[in-house]
Amino acid sequence: GVGALVIASLIAYLAGEFSNSYVLARMKVMTQGRWLWTRTIGSTLVGQAVDTLLFFLVAGALGAFPWSIIPSLMVTNYILKVGFEVIFTPVTIQVVNALKRAEGEDVYDAHTNFNPFRLDA
Repeated sequence: GVGALVIASLIAYLAGEFSNSYVLARMKVMTQGRWLWTRTIGSTLVGQAVDTLLFFLVAGALGAFPWSIIPSLMVTNYILKVGFEVIFTPVTIQVVNALKRAEGEDVYDAHTNFNPFRLDA
C-alpha cells in the first residue's frame, strides 16, 4: 500500500542521494574539477542504481508490487532517471558555470569526512 511506498521511497532516497553526493565529490577531486558532465552522469549512474534497487527491494518486501513485475519496473525506472540526467546535463553545466562565475568559488571536498552518522559538523 501507500505506507510501503513511503517507507521504500524514504530509504531509497536517503541512500541514493548520499551515494550520488559521495561519488560526485570524490570524482571532482579525482578529475581535479574537470569533466563536469562525466561527474554528474557518473554519480547519477551510481546514486540512481542504489535508489532504484533499494526502492523496489523494500517495496517488494512490503508487498507494494508483485515480485514478477519488479525487474521490468527497475530497468524502466533506472533508464528514465539516467536518461533525464543525460538530457539535462547541458543545462546543469551552464548553471554550475554561471554560479561559479557569480560567486567566484569552486569548492573541493578533498578532506571531507563523508560519514553520515557523525555528530560533529
